[in-house]
Amino acid sequence: MQDNAAPLLARIARCRLCADRFAATATAHAPRPVAWFAPSARILIAGQAPGARVHASGRPFTDASGDRLREWTGLTEAEFYDRTRIAIVPMAFCFPGYDAKGADLPPPPICAQTWRAEVMAALPLLRLTLAVGGAAMRWHLGPGPVAAQVADWRSHAARGVWPLPHPSWRNTGWLRKNPWFESDLVPELRRTLRAVLEDDA
Repeated sequence: MQDNAAPLLARIARCRLCADRFAATATAHAPRPVAWFAPSARILIAGQAPGARVHASGRPFTDASGDRLREWTGLTEAEFYDRTRIAIVPMAFCFPGYDAKGADLPPPPICAQTWRAEVMAALPLLRLTLAVGGAAMRWHLGPGPVAAQVADWRSHAARGVWPLPHPSWRNTGWLRKNPWFESDLVPELRRTLRAVLEDDA
């Protein structure tokens, strides 16, 4: 398939809708959109928003959360970053910054409102979506508590959307309290991802 996403990616890279918003945060940073996709992708990883390390690298999930997510998926680094097969499209393309107390700010809704429908239209071959975190779940699955969405993973997965908690260290306690996530969901997720990739090979 011809990669005709370059003009869209270039427009996203030039986006400065949130420049004033970011300048007013504790980090006082400039926008740096991070989008990673090609029209041939079969798998979508829908995250929240880039963190500070991703803002610095310009490459999605180059942080501890990315390490944990790759462990959950069983994907090699080369597979994970093969944008011709896997699209990584967060709900907000830029690092939202920190508040005065050093806490992560939420993804600005204007980003998804502006770009998400157009990006999804540019990914016509998607077969499987990982909705990582609350913002992605609300977009792809509708409203509902994150824990309940993840607990109902089998019914969502049957429709091609896998709800995952954010792989941040902050969710380590939740993972310990819910061992079924790693004993039941993770092996099935790995099997399903591998089947899609091998079918696409």
